[in-house]
Amino acid sequence: MNRKSIVIAAAAIALLALLAWWLFGREEQSDVITLHGNVDLRQVDLPFKDSERIAAVLVEEGTPVKAGDVLARLDTSRLQPRVRQGEAQVTAQSELLRKLRNGARPEEIAQARAAVAAAEAEAANARSQIDRLQSISDASKGRAISTTDLEAAATQARMSEAHAKNAREALALLLAGTRKEDIEQAQAQLDAAEADLALLRQQLQDAELVSPTDGVIRNRLMEPGELATPQRPVFSIAIARPKWVRAYLSEPDLGRVNVGMAASVTIDADPKQPIAGTVGFISSTAEFTPKTVQTEELRTSLVYEVRILVQDPDDRMRLGMPATVRIDTTAKTAAPAAG
Repeated sequence: MNRKSIVIAAAAIALLALLAWWLFGREEQSDVITLHGNVDLRQVDLPFKDSERIAAVLVEEGTPVKAGDVLARLDTSRLQPRVRQGEAQVTAQSELLRKLRNGARPEEIAQARAAVAAAEAEAANARSQIDRLQSISDASKGRAISTTDLEAAATQARMSEAHAKNAREALALLLAGTRKEDIEQAQAQLDAAEADLALLRQQLQDAELVSPTDGVIRNRLMEPGELATPQRPVFSIAIARPKWVRAYLSEPDLGRVNVGMAASVTIDADPKQPIAGTVGFISSTAEFTPKTVQTEELRTSLVYEVRILVQDPDDRMRLGMPATVRIDTTAKTAAPAAG
């Protein structure tokens, strides 16, 4: 075989290899995008709303919790007496308002009428007394009754008239009933007392730290006896759903991946059992860019954050775990992952 034949044979082999790569290797490389990332999920820091000593911490790290579970309690030994005091104030103000709205009882009106009659009788007797003394004084030309006695009798008559007037006015007030302004004032005082009581009861309810969501206790940050404040979290909760893999997509592949595309996720602990997922988020901003204006060579190294929402009912994926994502760009858009 001469040299020309060798060159022709080598060219044919290279052409066949290029054709094989075009038909087989290129299809896998171009249609399936492989990304590497880490499992991510949301976390919630839970502090108490008020400042007080912690009485009990009820859960440990790693404990699964449901929304509404009580996780810790504050000492309420000083708050409970204030609640009872507030309840007593509301009761007293309610009775006062009820008394004002009901008005005077028949017995009270009868008592006021009797007081008026007695005062008027006393005033009539005082007038009669002053008239009698004045007649005697006139008949004796001032020798039988002294001026001092006449003045004392006149003063007593005026006092009796004033008592009778006060009794009549008191009866009139009872018959007229309570003023509207007094009822409104009593109602406002009752509303204020009820608002104070509601605040105290809310503080008593907030003395229990309740989980706002389903999740897993990631960190237990405080212990019984420590002083809790709204600025110091007691727990950190990892929310199990939604769960996603945070990965980064190169700029050339950005136009081939859309939100909603199906994805397959594998983890090193169980690579033979892929986990179904969907593309849930693609960042609109490039990351790791050293400057705003890029050269043509550097533009190809830009990456964009991608979140792959996964369905992990068995909780196989943990926070920070490395994961491999494969996205088939030829597959149809999948339904959103349920988490």
